[in-house]
Amino acid sequence: MPETTTTVPVVGGSLDVRAGGRSGPALVFVHYWGGSAGTWNGVMDRLPPGQATIRFDQRGWGTSQRLPGPYHLDQLADDLARVVATCVSGPFVLVGHSMGGKVSQLLAARRPTGLVGLVLVAPAPPQPPVTVTEEFRQGLSHAYDSPETVRHALDHVLTAIPLPEAVRDTAVSDSLAAGAEARREWPLHGIAQDITRAARGIEVPVMVLAAENDVVEPPRVLRDHLLPYLPQATLTTVPDAGHLLPAEAPGAVATALTEFLTAIRR
Repeated sequence: MPETTTTVPVVGGSLDVRAGGRSGPALVFVHYWGGSAGTWNGVMDRLPPGQATIRFDQRGWGTSQRLPGPYHLDQLADDLARVVATCVSGPFVLVGHSMGGKVSQLLAARRPTGLVGLVLVAPAPPQPPVTVTEEFRQGLSHAYDSPETVRHALDHVLTAIPLPEAVRDTAVSDSLAAGAEARREWPLHGIAQDITRAARGIEVPVMVLAAENDVVEPPRVLRDHLLPYLPQATLTTVPDAGHLLPAEAPGAVATALTEFLTAIRR
């Protein structure tokens, strides 16, 4: 079933939200810093026919790049809450990747009506590790300064498996499709924000997907800085892949999502 687009009013403007399928619980996808709704294309292509899905470009990115700030995590969680309230009428699962995983944790902690599960894909943990220093964050804030810096980040940091050329080109375009303020908010502030108090308030089942060769959020970091605050979470490591799991291993992500949905329906 083709996706339909709904315009969702948010502070300062609106978001274009794409919805597809009717078989719930709905999967609400939340992309990474530098990503877009299109980051999930490969995963969606591999989901069971009819699976209900929701996806959108977060404030400051892609089709939403003209939305004004602030672009901090709480504002992104507010936007996500509006998307859910407007576009989801029944049970749903939040699926957050990297920065989107941290945004999803914040919303899950608010216990919105209908939330039945949380899937964190190579997520930023609620407690930043000691490696997230001021020097590291300053350097990271320049990762998307130009096509050349984006390609370097993709090839040497974000991925462990070569991406198909079309997927790589899309990732480059997505990472450049943001204003300067939105592009810098995550590395300079959001990545270092401690949200452990919120994470402790999450009550739904949680599945964490880690990537074996992820140098951004390695499995050991998630064990040390995420799992202690989410005792109900299970962690699965996807072999060979790096941080861009939805692009590098879309089949593994889709299979894990399908299995999670089956488990929570029981």
